[in-house]
Amino acid sequence: TILQAAQQAGISIPTMCYHPDLSIEGVCRICVVEVKGQRLLCPSCAYPVSEGMEVETHTPKVRAARRLMVELLLANHPQDCLTCSNNQKCELQKLAKEFGILDLRFQGEKRDVPIDDSNPSVVRNMEKCILCKRCVRVCQEMQNVGALFANHRGWDTVVAPPFGKPLAEMVCVYCGQCINRCPTGALKANDPAK
Repeated sequence: TILQAAQQAGISIPTMCYHPDLSIEGVCRICVVEVKGQRLLCPSCAYPVSEGMEVETHTPKVRAARRLMVELLLANHPQDCLTCSNNQKCELQKLAKEFGILDLRFQGEKRDVPIDDSNPSVVRNMEKCILCKRCVRVCQEMQNVGALFANHRGWDTVVAPPFGKPLAEMVCVYCGQCINRCPTGALKANDPAK
């Protein structure tokens, strides 16, 4: 892909849904680039390279599109970074800093999804979920468990066990790999002492 070729060439392209251990989802659009001859910006994580291809990775148009995508993710994200378990480790926070986003231009509707702390290992806070589906892919592809899925469509999409069941009722093996792949604080370790 363009992203892999850029990484081999030492060119940095920001990503959110991409993870080198997982299949390509191509949903976040943070990694967009300009490909000569293409009308629209292309997701570098999912676009295959070909001989003679001309790609621009950091044009004003590309940087503006990436910044806009981060701003839109932040518009629906809880503004509790200082108290979040992922503070200073959050990839969304890192990108906001990289793009110099200090004020939010957009105020979106916030999700109102109850926190699922029923599992003895994993706490799910879907208000912080950006729908990158890394947790879904690691659970299905690497662990072969399939406890998490993208349920519903559009605004109603939520990463959860099927039929809205709590995670404690699923065949979760408590591996914590979903927590390790989550770029925000949507998934964290369950600390019963707190």
